[in-house]
Amino acid sequence: MVDRKPCKVCNFTRQKSYGLVVPSLDELKQKGCEFLGYNPSSPVTLVLDNDGTIVEDESYFLCLPTNTKFMLLQEKETWSPARTFEGGTVWMARDSMMLESDAVDTSSTASPFWYLAQQLKQDLASIILMSEADLQSLVDAPCPELASALGFPEKKAADLQETLQSVLDRREEERQSRELLQLYINAVLKEERQQEEVNQLTQSGAGAADMLDATEVDSASGFMPRTLMVLKGKTSPETRLSTEDLQAVVTKGVEAMERVLGWDKARTSTLVRACEAELEARLQRIQAVQSIRSSAQPDSSQQPGEESGEGGVEAPAQGSD
Repeated sequence: MVDRKPCKVCNFTRQKSYGLVVPSLDELKQKGCEFLGYNPSSPVTLVLDNDGTIVEDESYFLCLPTNTKFMLLQEKETWSPARTFEGGTVWMARDSMMLESDAVDTSSTASPFWYLAQQLKQDLASIILMSEADLQSLVDAPCPELASALGFPEKKAADLQETLQSVLDRREEERQSRELLQLYINAVLKEERQQEEVNQLTQSGAGAADMLDATEVDSASGFMPRTLMVLKGKTSPETRLSTEDLQAVVTKGVEAMERVLGWDKARTSTLVRACEAELEARLQRIQAVQSIRSSAQPDSSQQPGEESGEGGVEAPAQGSD
């Protein structure tokens, strides 16, 4: 009676592994193909899993210890060592699908998407590990060639491409949502910084010597004394004004502000243009906030009185008065 040898066999990604008891090398190849789902008529190569040694000699096979682990390779598959990350073992199919230099040709199987298709063929769950460039490569692949690489009917390959496109679309939506949220956060932080600067300026009374008499200022310009003090500040006064004050400066225009501030035309024009730019930037931030709110909840869920809160940028600035 021929002795039967216990051993193990796995595919080239090491994601599938089976224990077998076989009497010979040929029997190991035959049963290995059966368990791993390989075509029995396709040529295969048997190697040692730990170092990639090719096993072709029957006597050598019989001399190996029991429970030796073998790897069964199909055409164009090559052995690669196991790679360990963060205490676990991760088998990346693409690392094991590198072709020998003399095996590369210009056929459809050598197309860039072919390696990705082989990875999907082994494990469809590997989609979550693919980059957007990899997914796009599979989506753009000719459907008949992709179907051939996967061993799928064309209809199933077309469905897979549609699913991959949905994954790409969802990732793009998530990225845009993150960018819009970041814009909103930046706008809120900037408003908070501006409010802090106004509070510090009010508490310190900086520039009080430049203020005009309160009665004369109110009647002559329509601006509050502190607003004129901010306007005559030396560093970006437009950023410390409320939206209402910015609108008032822009509405009055250069000539009126010349009389209010007692400046020359060039200096006054620079200030008015800066106020116009700051006002436009705030309006854009308000629109961004409104867009976020409208996308976050349906219009029908809006409670009475919420509309008055849409101007959320101006409310903190009014505290500067």
